[in-house]
Amino acid sequence: MTSKYAKWHHPYKPSQKFQKKVAYFSMEFGIDQGLKIYSGGLGFLAGSHMKAAHDLKQNLIGIGMLWKYGYYDQYRNPDQTLLPAFIEKNYCYLEDTGIELQVRIRNNHAVKVGVLVLKPEIFNTAPIYLLTTDVDGNDHLSRTITNRLYDPNDETRIAQSIILGVGGAKLVEILGGADIYHLNEGHALPAFYYLRNRGVSKEQMVFTTHTPEKGGHEERFGPMLNDFGFFERRLNDDELERETVSGNQLNYTIAALRMVKRANAVSKLHSKVARHMYEGVSGIAGVIPITNSQHQGFWQDSKLGQAWKKNNPVAFRKRKLELKEELFGEVLNQTGKIFDPRALTIVWARRFAEYKRADLLLYDLQRFEQIISNSSYPVQIIWAGKPYPGDHGAIGIFNRLVHYTRHKANLAVLTGYEIALSRLLKEGSDIWLNTPRITREASGTSGMTAAMNGSVNLSTRDGWIPEFIRNGKNGFVLPALDHNLPHGEQDYKDSQNLYKILEDKVMPIYYDKPGNWSEIVFNGIEGVVPQFTSARMATEYYEKLYR
Repeated sequence: MTSKYAKWHHPYKPSQKFQKKVAYFSMEFGIDQGLKIYSGGLGFLAGSHMKAAHDLKQNLIGIGMLWKYGYYDQYRNPDQTLLPAFIEKNYCYLEDTGIELQVRIRNNHAVKVGVLVLKPEIFNTAPIYLLTTDVDGNDHLSRTITNRLYDPNDETRIAQSIILGVGGAKLVEILGGADIYHLNEGHALPAFYYLRNRGVSKEQMVFTTHTPEKGGHEERFGPMLNDFGFFERRLNDDELERETVSGNQLNYTIAALRMVKRANAVSKLHSKVARHMYEGVSGIAGVIPITNSQHQGFWQDSKLGQAWKKNNPVAFRKRKLELKEELFGEVLNQTGKIFDPRALTIVWARRFAEYKRADLLLYDLQRFEQIISNSSYPVQIIWAGKPYPGDHGAIGIFNRLVHYTRHKANLAVLTGYEIALSRLLKEGSDIWLNTPRITREASGTSGMTAAMNGSVNLSTRDGWIPEFIRNGKNGFVLPALDHNLPHGEQDYKDSQNLYKILEDKVMPIYYDKPGNWSEIVFNGIEGVVPQFTSARMATEYYEKLYR
């Protein structure tokens, strides 16, 4: 291989603490607004990990995919409802490595795979290699494999996993091999089969699982995967039976847990949930907690950070008002509504999924409308987030909010929820509202970056929140419920508790006790930094998962 990139290379000498060579496979990376190869939290997490690896001089590289159309661009139909758009992306700063791989998919069909690199100096990350099938010499169908992140077509999704897994593993071989192969979720599972077939031991393979949701644990018909070349070599009937579970289904997560020495969940609560999910499944690795975190240098507004470090609430409030003005400029641009920077501003912003309950505030409309029409304690609320374009239930919730808020001057639904808007919302909000049903949210890292910017968490007791929250001291938490209750009962009780906390705690403290509010804000930042910053997380991966 003549390419100058055909070797393991960093622009720095790896730190003595982080000498092990780690190849980190992820379907998405949220690095910068200008690199649209992510959909949401999983990508934000992977991006923060790459930034921390660079800061700490870790001997780690990222392996991902160059999505031609990204996830999707979020626009509106004429009636303001959700309109997904797929627009070709071009990135002149990515450099072609000159490396070309060949991966065989279905009936031994050879697919060419090109490799581009995001050099560390562009966005201050560890080197990230991005695979694409949109290269000369491939037929039309092969070129479309890397078109869309989380393509809705099952066969395309299988092909994407093979390209990322087998293609990524072949790339790492060209670069000189790795000491540790880390799969961030099960999307790149074929990498483990490829590596196992070549004698790589399970001590070198580690795995991170990210969600308790069934939809986040791909499960597909084993014989079909065998035909596709998912296992890199064709398995016989006995081998296939050993890999699959009931009904010849291959569960990607169970398969990964059986192939690794170590695995982690992404919060302490999630590790308990994950272990419970796989009770009785034989031969799987133990699942330890390494709580997700986010990159402070990227996400925290520097002036807010300085005011917090100097314990200067006056300077902090002044900067917060400036940031609220910036956010409200976007509200005005999108909705024609003028928000007041001195009014309490609540934001619900994350991926739209049914269990996250974006519309929980609307459960009792009479009660909710009393809150939003309270002239003594004015409230403004913003919703934002991307439903999966094939999730019609989540799209229905998004569109319901659009219709409900259209003529309400203090309520807004924003589109274009990507890194830039996420930053605006975290910097410009007073309350960061998080409403998943308990045990359903693995981590929920948006609340960490919100807290870094003085947005106070108001949340159910799920994901990372139990490790952070001191109710009334650094945020507000709804009373814990029995998660086995029927959904309707959970939603009713959580909504009533949410209204009560807003009316009895949040609104009076914000308006009547500004000194107390500032204390809660500063306690929130102190609780997040450094415990929930990615430097801690990236260090823990070396100490606990890669050891």
